[in-house]
Amino acid sequence: MTYILGISAFYHDSSASLIKDGKIISAVQEERFTRVKHDSSFPKESIKYILENSDIKLSEINSIVFYEKPFLKFERLLETYIAFAPKGFRSFAASMPIWLREKLFQKDMIFKELRNIDQSFDDIKKLKFSEHHMSHAASAYYPSPYDEALVLTLDGVGEWSTTTIGIGKKNKIEILKEIHFPHSLGLLYSAFTYYLGFKVNSGEYKVMGLAPYGTPKYKNIILDNLIIVQEDGSFKMNMKYFDFATDLKMTNKKFGDLFGQKRRNPEVDLLTEFHMDIASSLQAVTEEIVLKITTKIKEEYKIDNLCMSGGVALNCVANGKIIKNKIFENIWIQPASGDAGGSLGAALAYWHNELNNHKINSKDAMQGSYLGPSYESNYIEKELNRIGANFQKYTNDELLDVTANELANEKAIGWFQGRMEFGPRSLGARSIIADPRSDKMQKNLNLKVKFRESFRPFAPAVLREKVNDYFNIDQDSPYMLLVSDVNENIKIKMSEEDKKLFGIEKLNIKRSSIPAVTHVDYSARIQTVHQETNKKFYDLIKKFFEKTNCAVLINTSFNVRGEPIVNTPEDAFRCFMGTNLDLLVIEDFVLFKDKQNKDLLLDYKNKFELD
Repeated sequence: MTYILGISAFYHDSSASLIKDGKIISAVQEERFTRVKHDSSFPKESIKYILENSDIKLSEINSIVFYEKPFLKFERLLETYIAFAPKGFRSFAASMPIWLREKLFQKDMIFKELRNIDQSFDDIKKLKFSEHHMSHAASAYYPSPYDEALVLTLDGVGEWSTTTIGIGKKNKIEILKEIHFPHSLGLLYSAFTYYLGFKVNSGEYKVMGLAPYGTPKYKNIILDNLIIVQEDGSFKMNMKYFDFATDLKMTNKKFGDLFGQKRRNPEVDLLTEFHMDIASSLQAVTEEIVLKITTKIKEEYKIDNLCMSGGVALNCVANGKIIKNKIFENIWIQPASGDAGGSLGAALAYWHNELNNHKINSKDAMQGSYLGPSYESNYIEKELNRIGANFQKYTNDELLDVTANELANEKAIGWFQGRMEFGPRSLGARSIIADPRSDKMQKNLNLKVKFRESFRPFAPAVLREKVNDYFNIDQDSPYMLLVSDVNENIKIKMSEEDKKLFGIEKLNIKRSSIPAVTHVDYSARIQTVHQETNKKFYDLIKKFFEKTNCAVLINTSFNVRGEPIVNTPEDAFRCFMGTNLDLLVIEDFVLFKDKQNKDLLLDYKNKFELD
């Protein structure tokens, strides 16, 4: 029996993962325990959970693999400074003491952190290091159901690589082509995220959600000035407009001058049509690059399967275009494609590439990404009593019936069931759910429950066998990583007056029979729900379908803006009492808001730092 622990830490979205004889046992993000969004600290709480869940000691782990190589990263820092010198000396001088004091000795630092968790752990030779993009590639290929696949990773930067193309065959991955820092599609997207006044490494998905409100007026300016894109999708950035290689800022004055406006001041300046057009233009460039790369590698290597990972692989709109253009027969995307997934990839890469073990093929080795903590009924009941909650326990059939009825009555519900999801998406374990037929629900959920920008779209969770009844797609999309258009038969055509609207004004137009999950461009980010991986969520949607003839629910993450997704029953109760959620369903227990002690209500809106 071989246990391998993977660790990702010190940049953003720290995590830990455990595999046992190649099978994924647990994978969790540190933020869910510490309640600090995108927590980058050493994932000690994640590791403690993993050890407790599997009832093993750290000293019983055979190998511990960190997701990147610190010395290669340090080499990049030095060479980047030399290439841009004397520009960037201030940033270089600020980072050097940290590197010389801590990061160059990361192996010792990790060992000390592990010893703090388990004093009996005494073998530093168990510590191994994977390359950043190999960790990404491994997290995409090894859990996939394919014996052979092209593997594309796209993100900001690891050590040197920002984009890699490889082939996974049986139990090995070979990286064939790379694009190196500072040329990075992920950093281009982050630069625009910064320019639009959103938080880097957090707000990129807001830019993607904002894009359909605008038109790609500035696409050619980006392609003519900021990034040169070749026919095969390879690219080179014009660094005179960017400061991320030499400073703490992403863009400079030349960048703003190019578009005729300064950077948007976060939380102060309103989002205008200009910002929407910028977002739309960036998204169009991103899609063009992704389509060029995927088209070329399919032509060149003639392999039918594609696996993807890295932060850019979370751009579900671009992913949807790969499907729509029928470039590959099959596509599989790691649900934790960002740095959190690096811990899983590091462990899997070591098991297969270094220890030469067979790849375990299964339809869903990620097990729906339900890889975190779950809580027993007795524990939940004690917790609810301890915090003074008013609740009722139901049988499974009663619970499904009550919840489906409340959903049909346009109630917003916190849904807490089974093992917590790994990755940035709630997939029916820690979710806020609601009726997608309501034309007010998107705005209400955004403003009164999530406390976030009104333009943000919500995803539909749909029974797998019914997906093609509503959306122009008929394949598995269990991880909300593919965008598709809603079907013509459920669309509501825009009037001539509607077509004259622009920007956020478009939000109030009813576009389909499921308006709350239909974005302004008639698209939706699909989650197909499968009986095999989440029976209770599947059964709830089925019950809702029986009552309403609608096999779709709104599914969004159980948190407010700036808060990590809830982990424990107490986290869920706090969020429930601090928002306008109407019901909370935790395993067998149902809590109605109007039956709670009003003294327990919380002012939750300003509790978390805005993302």
